[in-house]
Amino acid sequence: MTDTAERERPGAPSAPSPPPLPTAGDEAQRRAALRRMKLTATAMLGVATILYLVAKQMGGEGGWGYLRAFAEAAMVGGLADWFAVTALFRHPMGLPIPHTAIIPERKDDIGKGLGEFVQGNFLTAEVLEPKLASIDAAGAVGRWMVDPANAAKFGANLGAVVAGMGAVLSDEDMQDALGKTVLDQMRQIETSKLAGRSLAVLLNSGQHESMFDAALRGASRFLHDNETLLRQKLAAESPWWVPESIDDRIFRKILTGVEGYLAEVLANPRHELRRGVEKRLAQLAERLQHDPDLAIKATEMRDDMLSREEVRQWARSLWQSLKESLRESAERPDSELRLRVEMAVQLFGARLQHDAEFAEKVNSWVRRGIVYVAAEYRHEAADLISSTVAAWDATEASERIEVQVGRDLQFIRINGTVVGGLAGLVIHAASQTLF
Repeated sequence: MTDTAERERPGAPSAPSPPPLPTAGDEAQRRAALRRMKLTATAMLGVATILYLVAKQMGGEGGWGYLRAFAEAAMVGGLADWFAVTALFRHPMGLPIPHTAIIPERKDDIGKGLGEFVQGNFLTAEVLEPKLASIDAAGAVGRWMVDPANAAKFGANLGAVVAGMGAVLSDEDMQDALGKTVLDQMRQIETSKLAGRSLAVLLNSGQHESMFDAALRGASRFLHDNETLLRQKLAAESPWWVPESIDDRIFRKILTGVEGYLAEVLANPRHELRRGVEKRLAQLAERLQHDPDLAIKATEMRDDMLSREEVRQWARSLWQSLKESLRESAERPDSELRLRVEMAVQLFGARLQHDAEFAEKVNSWVRRGIVYVAAEYRHEAADLISSTVAAWDATEASERIEVQVGRDLQFIRINGTVVGGLAGLVIHAASQTLF
């Protein structure tokens, strides 16, 4: 009473609600079936009682004696089994008889025992390994993955996964983490050696020739496009007493000479200027790779660049760009990402189906993984079962269990009535014969 008042008092702290009990989809049908079986069992007990009263009234001699013995034993058997079945779920007739209402009273012990039973009889290597040995997980997964519809479904779910990751992960944290990771990785680069090796590869592949040609064409276009500006620059630097016509002739001669020289170098793949540039670039590539002083300078330049705020902001912005790019690609059915994911899924499924050695490896990994998880976390599974059952309401749990198995238990009452009656009949017949 006090507990009820405390719960109903306004402002009183409410106890945490226990987790909901599992419900069956056909619970209504089960309840109806249970009621019918209870009525049947009770009706049989009632019939036995009526038969007993009739036989008793008729004196109990001759055939009536046999009927009386049958009905009396049927009543005893039916009542005994009614008591036994009822005692599982509640106190018979509301009387607090010891060792009744077993399920509500010992719910926690039942949950603990169930957890230990599952732990000891299901989550063991001895039980799991023979069962898992007969399961071709790789084949089943492979058949599912090669189906184009399933591969497309997998690719479509990629968008939801990416969106979910974006919603769960903090943008600020990811920006900082990714930015720091990128900058840390860039600081690990030996800038001087990387530049030297890249330059050496460029020279050895001959790709520097096209770059040199592009530079020559660029220089030639620069001279042509800026002819007026260069002429004005020469006029400004020329002495005042030099006539303008002389300046024009000098400028024209210099410009023509330079343009001609550039054209000559551009037309001659073996020109000495090209060879000289190649030689100096080869020397630079060698120094970049082996000169410690140059390596120190390159490292200082690298660190100075990476320490700038603009670079740090760029590194932090990578996460947002990456997230948006992935999300957009994952949501578009015709994106390159989706198509590649679907293709990869199908190819992996085909390999699982046709590469027997690989499939066996996958099956082995699955078996070992399941056995490891079961062995490592079986105690947690047992605790989960026991704690979940302990959190259930005792009365509701008892009712739910009765709904699930009560119909079958009512057969015990029916059988008790019938078997008791037959036993009484046999005993009566034997006593009449012997005595």
